[in-house]
Amino acid sequence: MFATPAYAQAAAGGAGSAFAQFIPLILIFAIMYFLLIRPQQKKVKEHKAMVEALRRGDQVVTQGGLIGKVSKVKDDGELEVEIAEGVKVRVVRGTIAQVLSKTEPAS
Repeated sequence: MFATPAYAQAAAGGAGSAFAQFIPLILIFAIMYFLLIRPQQKKVKEHKAMVEALRRGDQVVTQGGLIGKVSKVKDDGELEVEIAEGVKVRVVRGTIAQVLSKTEPAS
């Protein structure tokens, strides 16, 4: 009885607006992927490659802040790092934060 033409037109467009409501959600997810998820995956990949390339003689920094020289590379995911003359510690490969100086491979 009191229906105006404006209300009748708004009710007819309901099917198309359901998809339009998801567009901002899709855009937010795309922005989060390119700004957060993708760079983090790249950083993890680079760290993994750095840790796998460690050799004897490399000077490294652990996540705990210890600086030392790799004296032995073990197969089970551990390294032996010499932090002072005669002082060697075992560290897990994943805890290496940075490689300060790389040694050249023997020819």
